[in-house]
Amino acid sequence: MAYTYEQLHKMTVTELRKIADGIENESLKGHLVMHKEQLLPALCKVLGIEAHAHHQAVGIDKSSIKAEIRKLKAERTVTAEKHDYKHLKEIRRQIHDLKRKIRKSAN
Repeated sequence: MAYTYEQLHKMTVTELRKIADGIENESLKGHLVMHKEQLLPALCKVLGIEAHAHHQAVGIDKSSIKAEIRKLKAERTVTAEKHDYKHLKEIRRQIHDLKRKIRKSAN
């Protein structure tokens, strides 16, 4: 059976050891005494699963927001050279808000 990282992460160490029982690999040697922190990455490596969670942005157009952030960063550089600190603060705040919007929409 194919597993995802999220499924493996939610399993108990006993369930992970049962999965490892059915797999013959040098990385899983001694899996009966491994803790979950050691067993999970070893299982992911053997099963060919990326050992980290992937987050998806839901409900927003992430690429357009990132394009706007790039535009604001270019504007920020020009504004910093002009020493217009009031406008610079506004630009930084806009960048911060856009990045926060992306992070909040991630699952």
